[in-house]
Amino acid sequence: MGNNMNINIGQTLAFRTKRMPRREALVEAASGRRFTYLDLNHRTNRLVHALRAEGVSAGDRIAILLMNGVEFIETFFATAKLGATLVPLNWRLTPDELEFMLKDSGTTTLIFGPEFGGQVTEIKSRGPKTDILRYIQVGGETASFAKDYERLTDGQSQVEPEIAGGNDDLLFIMYTSGTTGLPKGVMHSHNTVFAAISNMMATNETGIDETTLLSLPLFHVGALTPAFQSIYSASRLVITKSFDPVKSWELIGDEKITNTLLVPAMLQAMKAVYDPAKHDASTMRSMVSGAAPVPVSMIEDFAKMDIAINQVYGMTETCGPGCLILGEDAAAHPGSTGKGYFFTEVRITAPDGTECPPGVSGEVCMRAPNNMVGYWNRPDATAETIVDGWLHSGDVGVADKDGFVTIVERLKDMLISGGENVYPAEIENVLLSHDGVADAAVIGIPSDKWGESAMAVIVRAQGSEVSEAELIALTKTKLASFKSVKVVRFTDVIPRTPSGKILKRALRDRYADIKAPE
Repeated sequence: MGNNMNINIGQTLAFRTKRMPRREALVEAASGRRFTYLDLNHRTNRLVHALRAEGVSAGDRIAILLMNGVEFIETFFATAKLGATLVPLNWRLTPDELEFMLKDSGTTTLIFGPEFGGQVTEIKSRGPKTDILRYIQVGGETASFAKDYERLTDGQSQVEPEIAGGNDDLLFIMYTSGTTGLPKGVMHSHNTVFAAISNMMATNETGIDETTLLSLPLFHVGALTPAFQSIYSASRLVITKSFDPVKSWELIGDEKITNTLLVPAMLQAMKAVYDPAKHDASTMRSMVSGAAPVPVSMIEDFAKMDIAINQVYGMTETCGPGCLILGEDAAAHPGSTGKGYFFTEVRITAPDGTECPPGVSGEVCMRAPNNMVGYWNRPDATAETIVDGWLHSGDVGVADKDGFVTIVERLKDMLISGGENVYPAEIENVLLSHDGVADAAVIGIPSDKWGESAMAVIVRAQGSEVSEAELIALTKTKLASFKSVKVVRFTDVIPRTPSGKILKRALRDRYADIKAPE
């Protein structure tokens, strides 16, 4: 594309529709609704006209609190055509967490599903703590303070609207948990998203006849970027409201699915329910898995079904793509996440900034056109993460002589539970708010179901008799359930360095025999 062309991600849907209006674009598994590119573009255009009529303009932030469905996809493309900025919200979060993101982003429009009416009503009832001017509800009995999505878009023109924004304008702000306890908004522009799509298409070796099953929540970049790519590359997207392993195998057979994206806990669930007598997986070429390393035994089990497991490494900050290993390399490099994507340079760096030789571990750094614009309103955090064009991942990796990268451990103090990043600092802050807690440290412990879960090590305040059950309940109230503490152990003192940093490794060694209860 020439430099003088305005790239607007919303317009890619219009361009695809012009070329292939009758081709099926999207299948909504839960409802059975099917949409051609023309249907999807018409629905998107009606929403653009409706939002404009409501006073939404370029640069405004539109937050979305929805389960996977056609409305999520069309809201995204409508936001892009408007030149507005989308803020996809993780619906597993509590009202406190959501309120912070809404206020921090300066969101003025919130589009939500009936499942989250309780959370939204709670946020609304707190008065002017956010900047939200308009609430729009998708489906269900509409809340008294909200407008109904269908009614709002019904009767609007489906003519292509005037496109606003593009190129370096912000397309979305996606929040990631922060090591300091407060989430940071990762900013991506039309250009960085377009670069991510191009990078994925050049690397994944996928073609026009693909059908992708998408069960990961669309508020994650690991689902959102593939959804864009699907529209851009004229493939079909089958989306499920949430993940169900049995239903996934049925959809793979019925819809002739060729690829899907999962986290290891989902792969494990798929493997457990697979029945060759019932399930036809003959069209399935590959499953891409991210968030945590896939055990070699699992790769071998799926290979017996003629399904390649391609491990991916990426971040919200890279709009998804980082490293990818494709089928034929996976067996030869067990445990590796592969080489950098087509347009991604990967470097393993020592603390002094020099490049580590093969076989020596260091921080994984990436340089690519799809790296984030920066963190919303956090210039200091941006300057720490992007140095001379290189994005510092906070992960420790090692590369072999052929450039295959293996992620060794996390430099950042973080655990991954069911594919979600969990930062102990955030949980420690909540625990320390309890009068009965003098000191707190949170570490990850193994979980058969989620991979990892949070465990708290607590020093009680003098005279306090605070219990494990009380502290678990506190974290459940204040934080999303995947962040809540599953086990508590009490101790007299938490080991720290002379500078006051908690010695997490010492705690992990001390409690190495503890597993999360299921």
